[in-house]
This record gives sequence, C-alpha cells and structure tokens, in this order.
Amino acid sequence: MDKQIVNFLIKAKQATYAGKGAETTSSRVMSHDLIYEDGDYMYYDTYLGTSKFAGEEALWIKGEPFWSMNYIGRVTGDNFSGDFLKESLLLVPEAKPFRGPEHYVNGNYEYQCEITGDFEWFQGREVIKYKGTDIYECVFHGGLME
Repeated sequence: MDKQIVNFLIKAKQATYAGKGAETTSSRVMSHDLIYEDGDYMYYDTYLGTSKFAGEEALWIKGEPFWSMNYIGRVTGDNFSGDFLKESLLLVPEAKPFRGPEHYVNGNYEYQCEITGDFEWFQGREVIKYKGTDIYECVFHGGLME
C-alpha cells in the first residue's frame, strides 16, 4: 500500500462527507456528490438516499481509475446521529483507510467497524449503537481496479 496514496485518501475523506465538505453538481438525479483533488489525485464520493443509502467512493490517479469502494447502509433505530457518524469517519485509520476506526465511543454512542482483507481487496461492516442498542449499519467492499 503506497503511503502517498493512503495519505491522499485519508485527507480526501476528511475533507468531504466526514468533514462536512460542500457537495458538487449531482451526477445522477438526487445524488449527493463530493469531490476532492490534489495534484494527480482525484477522489469522488457519490451516494443516494439518507436514512437508507447506497454509494461509491473512487480514486483516480492521473485520470485513470485506481481504487473504489461501494457501500450500503441504513438507520435501524432511534437517536441516530449523523454528526456522530461523521465524527467516527474522521478517524479513518491509516492501516485500513476505508471507513472509521475499529472502535470509538463518545457519550452514549459507540461505533464499531470490522474489516477483512486489505487495500487491494476488502469487505467490512460498521455499526453504531446508542446506549448499547444497534441503531445503524453499513456494509462495504472494494479494492484496486485495472
């Protein structure tokens, strides 16, 4: 895993959805789209829906698609906090730069993320609990492209 690519991906994630970055023009009807660019690198996150959602994050290098991750999730209980989800996603770990950390707690909220695989081919699941009860889930998978 190239450290420069991982560092870019982390900065991009922190500058877009998790960092409450501005959306760009929708690529599809009612889609939410966020773009981050730096030099030869471009990151694009696009998703549909809100409390039930699906989307894709992708990374281009010098105009060529390089890496992608698909995700689908839903709110399953009361007291969901989008701000807590974003707070968790800001803590994206360098070793597994896909979603948030393995475990994070703030007050009554708990975030958990399990991942198998590596940057080239992976899948995972994240959940948020409120006072010990599951209230959100998201599954994701992705890897390198040729």
